[in-house]
Amino acid sequence: MPRIEPFEAHFSEYDRWFDDHRFVYLSEVAALRHFIPEGGTGLEIGAGTGRFAVPLNISVGIDPSPQMRAIARKRGLYVLGGVAEYLPFRDKQFDLALMVTTVCFVDDMKKAFKEVYRILKDDGSLIVGFIDKDSFLGRTYLNKKIKNKFYRYATFYSVAEVVSDLRYAGFCHVVMVQTIFDHLNDITSVQMLREGYGDGGFVAIQASKATALATNR
Repeated sequence: MPRIEPFEAHFSEYDRWFDDHRFVYLSEVAALRHFIPEGGTGLEIGAGTGRFAVPLNISVGIDPSPQMRAIARKRGLYVLGGVAEYLPFRDKQFDLALMVTTVCFVDDMKKAFKEVYRILKDDGSLIVGFIDKDSFLGRTYLNKKIKNKFYRYATFYSVAEVVSDLRYAGFCHVVMVQTIFDHLNDITSVQMLREGYGDGGFVAIQASKATALATNR
């Protein structure tokens, strides 16, 4: 079952975090935007309150939390109820899929990625944004996890673990950027992007479908 109880009970606090940590949020948006193509049909999986889909011009979302969906709809997002492992969409429907701090809450990451692969067009791509377990920020969250109402039930992953499950699902041509190089309360401007991973707490990965790579050969 999706771990939605804390989000249902504390949805206003969750949404307010992005205002209280504005430049952290904007830095993450910038990292994700680096991979967002112009045009096409996009879907955010685990859309929450629409904080990422809306500024990234993604018009469709899915989320298991009714309270979060209600806020997302007020922001103009067309959002359905559901979970990543069982997407209510037809095969090859979307050009782009986005998952932001979602993989740590899914029950089965491999199954979720295979579902995303199914609903993407042959030249489509998945963008995954997450806190790298092996980064300074990941270690901070792990140390405080038991006391955090939102991340208490989360499972954090390393970049290697996420990439491994992406490849298991059939994705290839994986590229990534990183951001968030300082402690959250010390960030007072939008942080730079760097290629790769290892220094930044937040990593954005773009993974393309294998069929797209074969077509370009």
